[in-house]
Amino acid sequence: MNQTTIPAGKALIADEIEVLQRLVPLAGARVVELGCGKAELARRLLERGLVESVQGFEVDAIQHAKNVAGPRLPGLGFAAGGAEAIPMPDASCEVVLMLKSLHHVPLPLLDRAFAEVRRVLVPGGRLYVSEPVYAGPFNDIVRLFHDEGGVRAAAYAALQRAIAAGVFEDGGETVFDMPLQFRDFGDFDRRIVQATHSDLRLEGETLAEVRRRFDRFQTADGARFVREMRVNVLRRS
Repeated sequence: MNQTTIPAGKALIADEIEVLQRLVPLAGARVVELGCGKAELARRLLERGLVESVQGFEVDAIQHAKNVAGPRLPGLGFAAGGAEAIPMPDASCEVVLMLKSLHHVPLPLLDRAFAEVRRVLVPGGRLYVSEPVYAGPFNDIVRLFHDEGGVRAAAYAALQRAIAAGVFEDGGETVFDMPLQFRDFGDFDRRIVQATHSDLRLEGETLAEVRRRFDRFQTADGARFVREMRVNVLRRS
């Protein structure tokens, strides 16, 4: 698989749209985002006029309900559903986005998910997969209570299988760094530990160790991390 790195002057990317624009044709695109979360990226794409529409899918019932009840934006739609069964017609979008969501697809359904994404993409359409690299200080903290090493490796292996099997063409791999900041440990607990898509708890010795490692990065301006990201672009032939 071909791998590239963002040029040195852009090694630290605060807004992933910068990477997305460089790697994927967006003008006039009908976009599907699988695992859209709070749909922050989807909203920014539409507000900047970079795409025609975004249909967001989310399996977290709590977050999906918040999305539906939230502010409406022309061109933005929401539906419940996962990557393995996308309720859309064949060849109905130009771009599919999966940002930190591929490893959340149930492992037995990963191959089916790639087939589904191919089905809804037009010929020549792109799948943009962005996942955190399983390494670094922030990852070392999180894996104390939520070790995703196995599922991330399985997701990446499924992506490679999709290319090897001819489901998709390899559009290249890009790695870059993103800043990640928290006000304090309470902010970390709210955003990471208490995320509604997970059922995580911190207590006892685990809580103490997570807090100890986190506090190494705490400053008067908050706790700052740099997380390495890996983007794979796949193209429907």
